[in-house]
Amino acid sequence: MRSVLLFWIGQGVRIFRVDNPHTKGFAFWEWVINQVKDDDPDVLFLAEAFTRPHLMYGLAKLGFSQSYTYFTWRNTKDELTSYFRELTGTELREYFRPNLWPNTPDILPEYLQTGGRAAFMVRLVLAATLGANYGIYGPAFELCENAPKENGSEEYLNSEKYELKRWNVNAAHSLSELIARVNRIRRENRALQSDSNLHFHDTDNPSIICYSKATDDLTCIVIVVANLDAFHPQSGWVNLDLTAIGLDAKQDARTFQAHDLLGDGRYLWQGSRNYVELIPESLPAHIFRVRRWVRTEQDFDYYL
Repeated sequence: MRSVLLFWIGQGVRIFRVDNPHTKGFAFWEWVINQVKDDDPDVLFLAEAFTRPHLMYGLAKLGFSQSYTYFTWRNTKDELTSYFRELTGTELREYFRPNLWPNTPDILPEYLQTGGRAAFMVRLVLAATLGANYGIYGPAFELCENAPKENGSEEYLNSEKYELKRWNVNAAHSLSELIARVNRIRRENRALQSDSNLHFHDTDNPSIICYSKATDDLTCIVIVVANLDAFHPQSGWVNLDLTAIGLDAKQDARTFQAHDLLGDGRYLWQGSRNYVELIPESLPAHIFRVRRWVRTEQDFDYYL
């Protein structure tokens, strides 16, 4: 088995996605991962281990670089908040590296089956901003494929696992442009490239979630606000913890600029309490870059 891995490494492969590693011997993984990394430390092992938590975390301790997570089934504000506080605010952050997938070749969750295109959009934004690592199951996600094999099933109808499919990747309803935009935002904002400094902020509407990520030096601060209801517009007030995002409650009480990197809108927010309204069928989320007030010169405001 080691020779198989080494062969593909010799062909340039640097990432191995391992199917159900928890059903194989743990001693083997500890041995073979160490063997590989002794010569090729940049090789990544991704554990596709949708199993009990202690098994998932055990694989991480043995050397798996990243792991699939329960994000696929965490949909409500309370579920997402609780789960990601566990991943980023407990000892798990020391050894468990989450990789977030809204769907996989094997799993079409109910939220995507019933929520239409808006559900795919919001799950993309959540996956790409809650975690430093995320993935999607290609054209099926881009084209919002949501037909299950049968009622109550999480398996795709006419699954690509069992037949050749020809995708119309240029279809008008494709999410490819949105995906490209989100990936560009990730590349250009270092705060989204780490799992540290994730902070959830209060909202007065349970269908709206708000959280922020920031670099340690606070030169990059991103706030995400998302509508978790794929069917209805939702509005409400977000209550920002200004200290958590590096803003002084007194100094920045006047205004700061929230630049929406998705829609390119620019909003002047004042203090901690600010209003949002999100329409799912157009764009169910904001990814704000926080730009602090610097100075006024000849009646022009500057935000950096």
